Amino acid sequence: MIDSLAVALGLGAQDPSFWMPLVFMALFYGIVVAGTVLDGFDIGVGCLALFAPRALRPRMLSLLSPWRDANEFWLFLGLGLFVSAFPHAWGHVMSALYLPMCLLALGVLLRSVSFEMRLRAHKELQGRWLAGFAVGSLMTALAHGALLAQIVVTYQSRSGYLWFTVFVAGCAVAAYCLLGAAWLIMRVAGELRARAVMWGRRAVRWVAAGTVAVSLVLAFDNPGVFLKWSDGPRWPNIALLWGAMLLCFVSIEMCLQRMINRSYRTTALPFVLTLLIFLAVLGGLGYSFFPYLVLDDVTIWDAAASVGSLRLILSGTIIALPVALIFNIWVYRRMFGLSIPPAPPEYAG
Repeated sequence: MIDSLAVALGLGAQDPSFWMPLVFMALFYGIVVAGTVLDGFDIGVGCLALFAPRALRPRMLSLLSPWRDANEFWLFLGLGLFVSAFPHAWGHVMSALYLPMCLLALGVLLRSVSFEMRLRAHKELQGRWLAGFAVGSLMTALAHGALLAQIVVTYQSRSGYLWFTVFVAGCAVAAYCLLGAAWLIMRVAGELRARAVMWGRRAVRWVAAGTVAVSLVLAFDNPGVFLKWSDGPRWPNIALLWGAMLLCFVSIEMCLQRMINRSYRTTALPFVLTLLIFLAVLGGLGYSFFPYLVLDDVTIWDAAASVGSLRLILSGTIIALPVALIFNIWVYRRMFGLSIPPAPPEYAG
């Protein structure tokens, strides 16, 4: 595929003007995947705080404290890389995604401010800042769903597409709630874990419905994508992908049902299976869109900056990326396993 693309563009596979945009596209896609997966449980727990009893909300936010700074890293890194490496697509994308991007910016800002202010506020005001964090998480999840829907329908805004955008935005909230609930099941015990099981069961079917809707609209609204998946010997791969995703959804449902009907130990299975679903959806989208940034309109080579600019950006990336990876590995290595709340110290009377 790479050689045929190079020939179609009239470039050599070793030409920097050909392979450097590919490298930056791979980096950008990796950042999107990392941000969605690693920041997803944070967003999900924030959304679930809207439905949790008041007494459990502080515990939910305290679980997120070690990862809050790392989670904001991915969004800014992705935006910075996209603007600098693909400047010729920025105006096109922003003009079409102005409203969901503004909603995303407001949600991220409200989340960050509310989380930090809650740590510094008087006890009487902490509940308000906690509510602000939850509302910001909901706005962020809705914005992600709206962005996904608009990208899938190539920024069309007729009434049918508008309702599709609303539906996918709601399913995105359910997806983040499922990821957050699965993470809580893995991290805590007692009432909060029991409630997380119920939240996960309510969310999983909406996630499945959203996955099917996005896949069908992407395939049947874009003939090129449909041919890409169906033409040639690709049917076994499609069947394998859908079979694996169906198995993941059924396994999550069965695991959560078993947790309700009998006693259970801490398990990471729902969280891992939910991550696999996220990765499968993002992988399918990446394959469907490649090599376009705007489907059937703007390729990554059309949008890329000059070779000199890409060399400069790549030099900075080579220096900064290992540091960022080491920092994130050190931070996220403790995200699995049961969290034991600290016991208050004993004072001699």
